[in-house]
Amino acid sequence: MSGLWDERAELYRTSSVHSGGRDLELFVEWAKGSRTALDVATGGGHVARRLREAGLEVVSADPAAGMEPDVICPAEALAFPDNSFDLVACRRAAHHFSDVSAAVFEMARVSRGLVLLQDALWVSDQIEEAERLRDPSHVRHLPEAEWREIFARHGLQVDEVDYCDEHLDFDSWFARTGCEGETAERVRALLSERSDGDGWTYPYAVFKTSHLG
Repeated sequence: MSGLWDERAELYRTSSVHSGGRDLELFVEWAKGSRTALDVATGGGHVARRLREAGLEVVSADPAAGMEPDVICPAEALAFPDNSFDLVACRRAAHHFSDVSAAVFEMARVSRGLVLLQDALWVSDQIEEAERLRDPSHVRHLPEAEWREIFARHGLQVDEVDYCDEHLDFDSWFARTGCEGETAERVRALLSERSDGDGWTYPYAVFKTSHLG
């Protein structure tokens, strides 16, 4: 799977959707007071870049070498000792993880302070089907209640949560995964109830969590 992400790396580095946004600014705001950070599944490196600009010492991690992380490792097996960072951040990636619970356990383990996480929320099986057709590396989105249960299971409390709807342009969204032809048309049809013709809108949540006690 890492080879697939190596091929996509430049598209994610230059993606306007990934390089900015309210969620990214929230990560920066919530990082105030922290000195060190780990950016899990860094992708195009946008979280790492913004946190460094804010003055933090940041290590980026990703399983795909093409994403040019500081350390190559999956979210489910982070290559760092316990309590290595003041905060751990993970943005726009968890729906690709093979085991979300294991990844959250790892993020909690290497963080001595905060775990910040953003991902799209589950809406319907129809949207999950569309996501997998457009990108076979998609595993699934989670509803907020399941996120909260996973956080609690691994000793994290939700301190703040922010919600937003985001619009994705079909052309660039399909281009990032090479989705085209009949498959793209099927995806458009599945998303018709959330589409304006040029793109579609999905809900996401941004969680600020910290260790219980």
